[in-house]
Amino acid sequence: MRKRVLVAALLAAVSTAAIAETGKQPDPLLTRRGWEVGGQFSKYQYEEPDFAKLTGERGGAVGAYTFTNPNRIYGRIDGRVSYGALEYEGSGTMSAVPDWIFEVRAVVGRDYVVSENVALSPYIGLGYRYLYDDLRGYTTTGAVGYQRYSQYVYAPVGITLRMRTGGQWVIAPTLEYDVFLGGRQYSQLSETGFGYSDASNKQDSGRGYRAYLMLENGHWSFGPWMHYWNIKDSDVVSIRPDTLAMEPANWTREYGLELRYRF
Repeated sequence: MRKRVLVAALLAAVSTAAIAETGKQPDPLLTRRGWEVGGQFSKYQYEEPDFAKLTGERGGAVGAYTFTNPNRIYGRIDGRVSYGALEYEGSGTMSAVPDWIFEVRAVVGRDYVVSENVALSPYIGLGYRYLYDDLRGYTTTGAVGYQRYSQYVYAPVGITLRMRTGGQWVIAPTLEYDVFLGGRQYSQLSETGFGYSDASNKQDSGRGYRAYLMLENGHWSFGPWMHYWNIKDSDVVSIRPDTLAMEPANWTREYGLELRYRF
């Protein structure tokens, strides 16, 4: 009889502890472990000053997985895909230019609790951005377009500030500087029919910035964001015995809204 009572008491204690652990809510000021999926909408502008620009609206999807440990160190792998049918202005105009962005990043950081209502989460990592746009066809002035591919490798260095605003609501602004490590621009100039060879231009100098102002509550986070790139002139390559080609200095600005669900 005593053994049965003891076993029942042990089972009750284990069950109570398990229920308490299951019902325990994660600290909203700390980086959360697990999956995130979401979508975004943005306004986009790419410009080569005094030469050409692409503008329009984009839609995309985002996803991430975050690892954490008891020392409040975290690592995150996240990806993004975005599409826009853009407007080209330069040597004439062209509408509905297909434009894709694919991006993947990996960062590592640590949470620092400043007070019961504030935490800081600095991070550093490595990122890769791939862009494709299809300008094949003719502009309104008869200029011939071609396909373009762009690759950036960069090191994101940033910090997230989380501030408790009441209940489980947290406001989480993020500022980031993207150290441009290098890039390459591929231009399919052979598609113009003018006897050019395709160009592969190396880009060595540039910088990027990012900013987010997210509101977080439980599984959900949403808010505005902005990405900016400024890339300098590339190297010069030969595309015909009497012709050289360079990717001119350019800048890209993108801003919009994002919604994420965290598992």
